[in-house]
Amino acid sequence: MIDIATLQDLCKKHKIRWTAHILTRLIKRHIQQADVENAILTGRIIEQYPDDYPLPSCLVLGISCSCKSLHVVCGTDGKELWMITAYYPDEEQWNSTFDERI
Repeated sequence: MIDIATLQDLCKKHKIRWTAHILTRLIKRHIQQADVENAILTGRIIEQYPDDYPLPSCLVLGISCSCKSLHVVCGTDGKELWMITAYYPDEEQWNSTFDERI
C-alpha cells in the first residue's frame, strides 16, 4: 500500500514524473502543476489501486493553491512520484467532503 508520507517526501524532493496524459488534462481543466503539488503536500489518500499497471497508484484528496478540493491520481515505484491525472471532484459523484463516492 502507498502511504502519503512517501508521496509527500518525493514531491518535496521534486522527484516527480509528469506523464503526457496529466499534462494534457491539466491544460484542459485549467489546473496548474503547482496545484497538483500542493494537493499532494496537503492531502490524504482516499482510495488505493494496488493492481494498477505499470505501478500501484492511489487517489489523493488535497487542496489546490486557490483552496479548492482537488483529486490527484498518482503512483510510485518508491523512487519517483508518477502523476497520472488530476481533476476537481464533481459534487454529483462525491459526498460533500469529496472523500467518498456516492
